[in-house]
Amino acid sequence: QVQLVESGGGLVQAGGSLRLSCTAPRSIFRMYDMGWYRQVPGKERELVAAVTTTGSTNYADSVKGRFTISRDNAKTTVYLQMNDLKPEDTSVYDCNSAPRAIWSWGQGTQVTVSS
Repeated sequence: QVQLVESGGGLVQAGGSLRLSCTAPRSIFRMYDMGWYRQVPGKERELVAAVTTTGSTNYADSVKGRFTISRDNAKTTVYLQMNDLKPEDTSVYDCNSAPRAIWSWGQGTQVTVSS
């Protein structure tokens, strides 16, 4: 079973920034494209950013220009730098393989943006 560990969430005012981190097992990290997802209660989970094994990135329109995803293969960690946060970014953020999540979800990290 793949264990994903997310961290870095918190409470921030609109316009602020946060950096999320997700660590995955070394045995699988290099082999998979990775993504950050978020889910608001009552809505489907959304893939907001993805990074391929070679570093190419893709973003949902709602975060394009504000969020930056990156990965450090040596640390088996994927990051999500979130700038200019908006109240509608409030959610639990999880990482998983992308574009399809194939592993069990971790505990996620809560991001709350106040107006």
